[in-house]
Amino acid sequence: MQALQLERPQSFRFLDLPEPPAPGPGEALLRVHRVGICGTDYGGFLGKMPFYSYPRIPGHELGVEVLAVGDGVTNVRPGDRCSVEPYLNCQKCSACRRGHTNCCESNQTLGVMCDGGLCDRIILPARKLHPANGLSYEQSALVETLAIGCHAVNRSQLRTGETALIIGAGPIGLSAMEFTKVAGARTIVMDMNEQRLAFVREVMGIPDTILTRGDGSEATRLAELTGGELAHVVIDATGSNKSMSHALNYCAFAGRLVYVGITQAELSFLHSPVMHRRELTLMASRNALGPDFTRIISLIETGRINTQPWITHRAPFSTVIDAFPGWLKPESGVIKAVVSLD
Repeated sequence: MQALQLERPQSFRFLDLPEPPAPGPGEALLRVHRVGICGTDYGGFLGKMPFYSYPRIPGHELGVEVLAVGDGVTNVRPGDRCSVEPYLNCQKCSACRRGHTNCCESNQTLGVMCDGGLCDRIILPARKLHPANGLSYEQSALVETLAIGCHAVNRSQLRTGETALIIGAGPIGLSAMEFTKVAGARTIVMDMNEQRLAFVREVMGIPDTILTRGDGSEATRLAELTGGELAHVVIDATGSNKSMSHALNYCAFAGRLVYVGITQAELSFLHSPVMHRRELTLMASRNALGPDFTRIISLIETGRINTQPWITHRAPFSTVIDAFPGWLKPESGVIKAVVSLD
């Protein structure tokens, strides 16, 4: 069978691999139909992604079909269409025992620390499969992206009537917006790319946006939009240490700041008295939990989340090596690219 491997930064190659064996106890053999491309994949390609190792078969946003199951598997059966929870946790460490499977001490995320789904077939633990027979394979592949935003909003404990500021209007920021809206909060979005802000206004239906200019006008505009209160919840989805270091200045008194973007650079709180004076809460958000996937599948099935605008670019598996570098360019207008393997 064929697979796509990232040998090293900016160097892909196709591989011919042996067919997977029959699934063992607790496992399922899957046919991969769709793979979403996300910021982690772009970061891996550029050599800028923490936790990434090479060579690596990427792909963790997966829409799959169950081909066969091993002994003891009862949650899925052959023919099921599923979304994949790609965080392979040990089930034994302190975090896992306390229910924090998203930040397992020895977590292996598909396509990042271990080989992922840009291949024809793959064997995975059946416990990581979430039946999604009411969704298309493309929709199933989007569930993981949405789960990242869902978990970040859950971490923030956002309440109806509060104001949430999302910094960064890429796919992770967009996924957070879906759940700030579901929570009944007012959402304001900040980004340095006017094209993305136009998408937020025109497609996501969020009228209040702020263009980052780097001249301090952002805070003034946020104060104008909120009557001087600023944001009760700030979710930074940029992965920029500069943005993340400055984000606490957008938080209201008793506000909560959630970092969902990842950076390898140092964060510097130049105005640290702000955190104490406003009694701010600072949180990180990593991956997502199993119930997030179940919830999202239901929200898509019932029409509360519309995935149609998300996918802006598609490519068959055979053309990914040529198409991938173009998706990195801001002028491409990529929101979400999806690879088809059937």
